[in-house]
Amino acid sequence: MIWTRNISVTNFKGMVLGAFLASAIIAIPLHGQSPASSTGKPAKAATPSHYHPNQFPKRAVSYYGVVWGLDSLSVKAVESGALIRFSYRVLDPAKAKVLNDKKVEAFLDSPTENVRLSIPSLEKVGQLRQATTEEPGKSYWMAFSNPRRTVKPGDHVNVVIGEFHAEGLVVE
Repeated sequence: MIWTRNISVTNFKGMVLGAFLASAIIAIPLHGQSPASSTGKPAKAATPSHYHPNQFPKRAVSYYGVVWGLDSLSVKAVESGALIRFSYRVLDPAKAKVLNDKKVEAFLDSPTENVRLSIPSLEKVGQLRQATTEEPGKSYWMAFSNPRRTVKPGDHVNVVIGEFHAEGLVVE
């Protein structure tokens, strides 16, 4: 039993060196070759796509800009889909005033899911919606409650805020 305590330093170094070399020999073939497709040809590197499916038609962009003083309308699922955030940028504060008025009812309608989402009102915070004086060039948002996660990314939705209607927005 005395020999188990007296493991020589050279034996220990040899074991560590052997383990290192064995792992290096196994790892070299994994990293040394490019992945091959089923045809035996090397796989091509992924190129970034320049396709953006959520862009509005030019006619819609000009309509929201001229009539409502807005641009950059977007709808995103946030907080793991529990909230749907509608955001926009103000170009003309006088025309966009109705969007930030908390007295005006706002909801998000999903015709495909047959559901209407509202803005939640928290006890200490109030509505999850900005209610400040609009300034040109600034972005604003409001959040709609999606507790059952019925509205998902890719769905087409409509945002209604008083007289304002944005139809066919795609959830990101």
